[in-house]
Amino acid sequence: MSEENISRLQIDGKEIILIGTAHVSKHSAEQVKEVITSENPDSVCIELDEGRYKSITEGNKWKETDIFQVIKDKKASLLLMNLAISSFQKRMANQFGINPGQEMIQGIESAEEVGASLVLADRNIQTTFSRIWSSIGLKGKLMLLTQVIFSIFTRESITEEELEKMKSQDMIDSMLDEFTETFPKLKTPLIDERDQYLAQKIKEAPGEKVVAVLGAAHVPGIKKQIYNDHNIEKLSQVPPKSKIPKIIGWTIPIFIIALIVFTFVTNKDAALAQVMSWILWNGSLAALGTLIAFGHPLAVLTAFVAAPITSLEPFLAAGWFAGFVQAYFKRPSVEDFEKLSDDVHSIKGFWNNRVTRVLLVVIFANIGSSLGTFIGGADVIRLFFENL
Repeated sequence: MSEENISRLQIDGKEIILIGTAHVSKHSAEQVKEVITSENPDSVCIELDEGRYKSITEGNKWKETDIFQVIKDKKASLLLMNLAISSFQKRMANQFGINPGQEMIQGIESAEEVGASLVLADRNIQTTFSRIWSSIGLKGKLMLLTQVIFSIFTRESITEEELEKMKSQDMIDSMLDEFTETFPKLKTPLIDERDQYLAQKIKEAPGEKVVAVLGAAHVPGIKKQIYNDHNIEKLSQVPPKSKIPKIIGWTIPIFIIALIVFTFVTNKDAALAQVMSWILWNGSLAALGTLIAFGHPLAVLTAFVAAPITSLEPFLAAGWFAGFVQAYFKRPSVEDFEKLSDDVHSIKGFWNNRVTRVLLVVIFANIGSSLGTFIGGADVIRLFFENL
């Protein structure tokens, strides 16, 4: 058996065998099977969290998932990332005939064959992205969202040079490689913390012999970190949200309401005019945005009713309600998401795909509501000064 890409460690009487795999290499999957079969370990650790494990092992079930329920369960960010990864994988499969992640699938199958315990050793992907999200600021957030969306919709070919580079990275690392160069601090939550998490999970795996299937880029860090103790609970914590956006978000609606109330005390007709202006500008422009997106008639009505209210509540958005109604009457499935990479490249596909239609409703309703807030708010201020 070739020892290439294999590291053997002895820790507290436990033998740990690290296999540094290439996520886009057929040879890696073959090596994983060979090592697990010949070593017959007590445990097999794989570089997956529970969510990614389920997406691999329950692929057909995932396709049938109700997308509305996914959003309701606050798993939309995970779904978006899975979509980005799926699109990325599809392009590589089409271009090179490679199925990324095959070595992880092989690790799962071989562990079952030899009766070894399977350990999902990677940190939850939502935790990783929450820790990334909290450290990049507004500019970074916009750049990250742009890059993730671009990775979904792009059809650019992957060069041979990029493919060789990906052979030493995992799928998440390779997708965010360019972004990490722009924000070097992301190496901590994306690579270093995961090395610590993986090392601790591998060290705690049951049995005296453990095989770990890992992306080659993580092996050096794990070999260093595995001799230290790491707090899994602390590494899994989601950073608390800043209170500043909340303060700013409440300041504007309180200001608008205060102007209307003050005007009401001095001139009830002027205050009524302010209220009507606020409702009509917010509601009409949000409804117009939904109409432009070819939203369902009830989604248009919902946008009109919701916008004047949600504009005064910083943690709600008219587009969410309009999108909710659109999804209810034209409910998309995850299978619709998987067709996005093909559908978005034709006008017919873009407008017919139920996911893009919901996204358009959400985006255009929110744009309309934002414009309505700006114009309606300015008119409220104008009427206030006219009646001083």
